[in-house]
Amino acid sequence: MISHRPWDALDKADLPWLRARYHFQVRPDAPQGHLPLGPLIVWNDDEIAPGGGFPLHGHRDVEILTYVRQGTLGHRDTLGSEGTLHAGDVQVMSAGTGIRHTEFNQGDVPLSLYQIWFLPRETGGLPAWDRRTFPLADRSGRFAVLASGYAQDKDAMPIRADARLLCATLKAGERVQQPLRAPQQAYLVVASGHIEVEGELMGPRDGAVITQLAAIDILALDDTELVMVETG
Repeated sequence: MISHRPWDALDKADLPWLRARYHFQVRPDAPQGHLPLGPLIVWNDDEIAPGGGFPLHGHRDVEILTYVRQGTLGHRDTLGSEGTLHAGDVQVMSAGTGIRHTEFNQGDVPLSLYQIWFLPRETGGLPAWDRRTFPLADRSGRFAVLASGYAQDKDAMPIRADARLLCATLKAGERVQQPLRAPQQAYLVVASGHIEVEGELMGPRDGAVITQLAAIDILALDDTELVMVETG
């Protein structure tokens, strides 16, 4: 079963420094129906203007995964961590008992990124932060696991949630068949390009809830980048 969430149907925010679309409901007065999928509670598609960013603020008991699509992201937090991320890089912040951080556009072009939040398996725990660059070739023509809460994904960044982040890049006309973990539910976003998935056409930055399928068949209609989360 596939429930398509077109880009134009997503709730949004439009500020001088931030343009955002929300794949999941983040405001009480937002359109209803875009509810969490297992531990996956937030998927924000953010575009931050040069010189803009989120001021110092706090989180606790949430796993926050950031995937940079374009530009340069700067990060600082109360653990003393500092980092710079570029397109294709992944950042994981485990808020645990509490962490405060700031994130900002460190470049001179718009910064595009996905902010993806998960509920952790257990509350509490020490806060932590890490970032990693993954070889782009590893996700060419197939889905590669970049972050995971499952022990068997040894090369992925660890998260404290029953979920995993996968990315793929496909050439026009290329097809990929991806099995889904039990209980067979996932959220798929077309970061760029056009695809057909199980007969459903999806365009740039569209999302889709996928449930009750043991595997999905995806055909790239042009050069495409895909980002997907499987949840337990």
